[in-house]
Amino acid sequence: MNYLINQSVKIVDMNDEIMSEVLFDHGKYELSALAVGSTIITKELGLKQFEVVYDTREGKQQRCRIVDIEIDLITNPATTRIYLDPITLIIGQHDVGEIQ
Repeated sequence: MNYLINQSVKIVDMNDEIMSEVLFDHGKYELSALAVGSTIITKELGLKQFEVVYDTREGKQQRCRIVDIEIDLITNPATTRIYLDPITLIIGQHDVGEIQ
């Protein structure tokens, strides 16, 4: 089954003031049946300026729990979205620098 995997990311400054909130798209994957509470291992997220990106440095991975599964029956074919635990990234602490 095809799944679109998304994760809510809150970007805050050092004073915990919200700068923005985005829905990060991890992509579309062909996976076996998933359930709420399952864990997905993916690359860790970081910031490149104010843009949420994968931290591709070696050893950077994160475990995220599936918190919701949404099936959109209005679209044809039906779309299944997976939502992962929301995370917070702090400007200055989660910068990944230039990614090549």
